[in-house]
Amino acid sequence: MRTLIAILLSVAGLCGASLKAGIGRVDITPAGPIWMSGYAARTHASEGTLMPLWAKALALESGPGRKMVIVTTDVVGVPRVVVDEVAARVEKQHGLKRPQFLINTSHTHTGPVVWQNIPNLTVFPPSEQEKLLAYERRFTDALVAAIGAALRDLAPATVEYGEGSLDFAINRRQAVSPNGPVDHTAPVLKITGADGKLRAVLFGYACHNTTLTAEVYQLSGDYAGFAAAELERRHPGATALFLMLCGADQNPNPRGTVELARKYGDALAAEVDRVIAARMKPVAGPIRTAFRLTTLQLAPRTRQDFETELKSSLAAQVRRAQMMLKALDAGNVIDRIDYPVQAVRFGHSLTLIALGGEVTVDYSLRLKRELTGEPIVVAGYSNDVMCYIPSARVLREGGYEANDSMIYYGQSGPFSADVEDRILAAVHRVTKDVGR
Repeated sequence: MRTLIAILLSVAGLCGASLKAGIGRVDITPAGPIWMSGYAARTHASEGTLMPLWAKALALESGPGRKMVIVTTDVVGVPRVVVDEVAARVEKQHGLKRPQFLINTSHTHTGPVVWQNIPNLTVFPPSEQEKLLAYERRFTDALVAAIGAALRDLAPATVEYGEGSLDFAINRRQAVSPNGPVDHTAPVLKITGADGKLRAVLFGYACHNTTLTAEVYQLSGDYAGFAAAELERRHPGATALFLMLCGADQNPNPRGTVELARKYGDALAAEVDRVIAARMKPVAGPIRTAFRLTTLQLAPRTRQDFETELKSSLAAQVRRAQMMLKALDAGNVIDRIDYPVQAVRFGHSLTLIALGGEVTVDYSLRLKRELTGEPIVVAGYSNDVMCYIPSARVLREGGYEANDSMIYYGQSGPFSADVEDRILAAVHRVTKDVGR
């Protein structure tokens, strides 16, 4: 009898039924007009809402102490100070350790500012600063609430993985890299309950949520928001969560209208639906998680460099120079970044890598080459969005992702030449920590 029970438990583990899953969601749509993030060209607060914005949480458990929560958010980026507060609160309330949850942002450019992500994007009127501070507190509470709801919702589930593909993303660095790389993979995680009904679907794509440009002042999740809404329309009662992958140098093409955002969202939803209707691979435990902060070096800059920048015709560059000189006067370190790297492994069936910042597509392509043997999903925009993360190739080529973007993020300058090697070394450490 004991042998039979062991066999049945083993089979259950192989088909993914040994896992539990829970879902939580909180509406994070601002109550009224608020300053939007993503474009420096905007000159006033939002004007209405195209669709609600959400913080959604997917909790997964494979046994005692083997929990993790993936949180997706319809904002352009979450700063580390917010993530750290969420981490402290969920550990106190639920015993969840830092490696056991990750926060990913869809990077919609029609979402509200989360104070102080992209701190040098614009200068806000004092009244707007007060709104943004209040929203940041509400947003933080929403993340904690979504995580708590997902953990309380844990119930037996079957988890399966599959992949689709879409081609509306292009490498936007055409001027310096005409045949630049893309990753058109759309990974899909399907979660069904004990009754066989779809409970949730986690899906991703490597493409900026910039279909809607700076002229649009209505809040929305862009193509990712439309995709999630369409999936939930098709599957009443299910929750659709979008995971932004390494899309820092990828744009929808063409772009500029609500109709295009809806078109891409519908196409993504249709592809996800095709994948979940097909034969998918079982995902089983145990769930293993690892999290590390690694140090990334920025290229050396001197006081004289910033004093010269004070004469720039670009207002943002002048503000950046003032910020750096003030930091130097206070004795603060400005030439390095603490960078979050995370790994989540589901048995021998799937590995999720979560990287901070706006990660260029080279990272996912390289990691898929180096980490073979089971499917791997590489997400950017996770746990802190502190700046663009160029690959060695992009750093050599220069341009916005390597250089100018650092001005708006309030960083002292571009990365040192070893940025990719440092990140890859950290990834290999966390994957070793989870048994790969």
